[in-house]
Amino acid sequence: MNPEAEIKRLLTRRHFFGRTSIGLGSAVLAQMVGGTENRVHASAGNESGGVLKSLHFAPKAKRVIYLFMSGGPSQMDMWDYKPLLNEKNGQELPDSVRGKQRLTGMSGNQSTLPLAGSLFKFAQHGRHGTWVSELLPHTAKVVDDLCIIRSMHTEAINHDPAITFFQTGSQIAGRPSIGSWLSYGLGTANENLPSFCVLVTKAGTGQPIYSRLWGSGFLPSVHQGVQFRAGKDPVLYLNNPAGVSGPSRRRMLDRLREFHELRLAETLNPEVNARIAQYEMAFRMQTSVPEVTDMSSESESTFDMYGPDSREPGTFAANCLLARKLAERDVRFIQLFHRGWDQHSNLPKGIAAQCRATDQPCAALIRDLKQRGMLEDTLVVWGGEFGRTSYSQGKLTADNYGRDHHPRCFTMWLAGAGVEGGMVYGETDPFSYNIVDQPMHVHDLHATMLYLLGIDHELLNYKFQGRRYRLTDVHGIVKHDILV
Repeated sequence: MNPEAEIKRLLTRRHFFGRTSIGLGSAVLAQMVGGTENRVHASAGNESGGVLKSLHFAPKAKRVIYLFMSGGPSQMDMWDYKPLLNEKNGQELPDSVRGKQRLTGMSGNQSTLPLAGSLFKFAQHGRHGTWVSELLPHTAKVVDDLCIIRSMHTEAINHDPAITFFQTGSQIAGRPSIGSWLSYGLGTANENLPSFCVLVTKAGTGQPIYSRLWGSGFLPSVHQGVQFRAGKDPVLYLNNPAGVSGPSRRRMLDRLREFHELRLAETLNPEVNARIAQYEMAFRMQTSVPEVTDMSSESESTFDMYGPDSREPGTFAANCLLARKLAERDVRFIQLFHRGWDQHSNLPKGIAAQCRATDQPCAALIRDLKQRGMLEDTLVVWGGEFGRTSYSQGKLTADNYGRDHHPRCFTMWLAGAGVEGGMVYGETDPFSYNIVDQPMHVHDLHATMLYLLGIDHELLNYKFQGRRYRLTDVHGIVKHDILV
């Protein structure tokens, strides 16, 4: 056959199936599921709406602010009060407690695993007398708004797979992140800002934070997160080059759209539509981003509430304040990354510094959302990728110790949007080494988050390379007992 004729034949077939497959597939699927639109999976959504034409449940949350504490905060120094550790300080971790659980290579070769009691005092706070460390005086004052989950657990024992697991539901890189799944399913609630925004504390130390943690994976690229940065250009490559005016930029985008539409007609590649949407969003963001990042309208009392660091762009405190502003403008998913919680040694000094930087802003965010009537439909999530060991990594002294990674039990908290405030969920053993009641896995957390947003985690999926993927893979149980 003539090569040119073969190309035309294939192109004709591609156009036929490309233009009719959605209609044919929808007709067949409608017969299979009785025509319920909200069970249709994996057709690309439009620029403003998600693929879910209606929600599976009545949503409690309109948006999420996820405060990710990268490195693994020590649960028994902050949230999980274990006086037995202080009583047995320096004694060997019992074999009956550890069992056959693996250790990392960083402490697995130690000749002894001495228990390390916390150097920090705990006190009871709130209407239920919740134990909170002296490291968190501000958060202790809002404890009645928090659901503290002491029984989180994961499989990953090292940072990269563990962080990737929390962000994508898989330890293997390449899957869509949580915010991308929400953007894909729900679309955007505003026209001038991305549905998924990311804020990373500047000048942080510790494990690296990389852009694939807010990537869209195999979903259309329009759903990936957009990072906001400190400085005169909060979003990179957003401003016009020197000598290019706004009207000129508009004319260029109009012509570019025409070229892309021609390309789309030739290839039927959905990424062409995604590229058009990204160009248009970037044009609108030229006005909206400077407005949302301008803090000049914030009151002195607001800066005082978030703390002195809130005046310095790029700090965790400033990012918490910016997160509230983004939430006010209906950004769907806002994620803050704060590094430095990986205290293998010198934990008392290191964790105290981390808490000084984060405690007041976290509490301020809860109070700020609450006083504005936004906490009732904003889900706030706090936590890292795993916890720390109850034994000391390295030498234990009277005033110093370190802790290794521990995936078997650790603490996170949730607040707002249908979550039961003033609640402690789950229980660990007296050594904070194993869970003894109400475990919550990473997949369970994701399933519960999606439920609060009105989504059945089993029904939001995307077909890729021959199988359907979802955030919770083939797992996940909604934890209704932490919900109002």
